[in-house]
Amino acid sequence: MGPFELLTKRDALPVFAFKLKDDVANFTVFDVSAALRERGWQVPAYTFPKNTEDLAVLRVVVRRGFTMDVADMLLEDLRMKVKIHEKLKVPVHDRDLGGFHH
Repeated sequence: MGPFELLTKRDALPVFAFKLKDDVANFTVFDVSAALRERGWQVPAYTFPKNTEDLAVLRVVVRRGFTMDVADMLLEDLRMKVKIHEKLKVPVHDRDLGGFHH
């Protein structure tokens, strides 16, 4: 979808990790995570461990009760927030804001 690239396989666990395409420079996954949090979604963004710190991703965990209607609402909110962020000149958040603790 748009500026995102799926990293997980479709046959894996019900977890989707995706990153921004390499040519996106005006917002980050941390911006998207913060924006989705404003809409009530918990979609954490984080960087990978040592030797892959340059890879930052968003993660969606599909749990029981995550219906197609809920998926449609998430995608609608994601599209809305991406439209807003695509107008930015520079990112707002370049790192995790500490809102998620696992």
